[in-house]
Amino acid sequence: MLPGKRIKLRAMEPEDIPAMVRWLNDPEVIENLLRYAPLSIKEEEGWYEKMIASPAEEHYYMIDVLDEDTVKTIGTTHLHNVDWKNRSAEIAICIGEKNYWGNGYGCETMQLMLRHGFNDLNLNRMYLYVFDTNERAKKAYLAAGFVEEGRLRQDIYKNGQYIDTHIMSVLRDEWQDARV
Repeated sequence: MLPGKRIKLRAMEPEDIPAMVRWLNDPEVIENLLRYAPLSIKEEEGWYEKMIASPAEEHYYMIDVLDEDTVKTIGTTHLHNVDWKNRSAEIAICIGEKNYWGNGYGCETMQLMLRHGFNDLNLNRMYLYVFDTNERAKKAYLAAGFVEEGRLRQDIYKNGQYIDTHIMSVLRDEWQDARV
């Protein structure tokens, strides 16, 4: 478990699959994800089995919030495309519970994941991709310490339009541990 001030990141469990399927079938949630088709419970169960079979390659966590004396799972975060030789990994997040959007949980999650990646996994660079249309996420990533490296012009076709994708990263020597 990775504890923060308002959240904790914990290992994903099979009982999390129904919530993940609900989130990944919600058009508003997947608006800024590379998801186009409906997802079934069986598909997600198959993905989960593959994911837990390769723990060195994929680091998936559930985002839990203490909400009025109960724990509420609001989303997922993960490191993937881990390159152990070059000490880099891609980081991603999905806040699936929409009533938790815009409250700083994404920024706190990113800060926890940066601390985990740099301090626990000895990574040197963590990077992500974000759609140009996702202003809320870009703001959270900048607040967590990411800088823009570049732009992939008209990279994604979604909802009848081409969208630019920004590449953002944080290097270990420029990272400031905010002690979330």
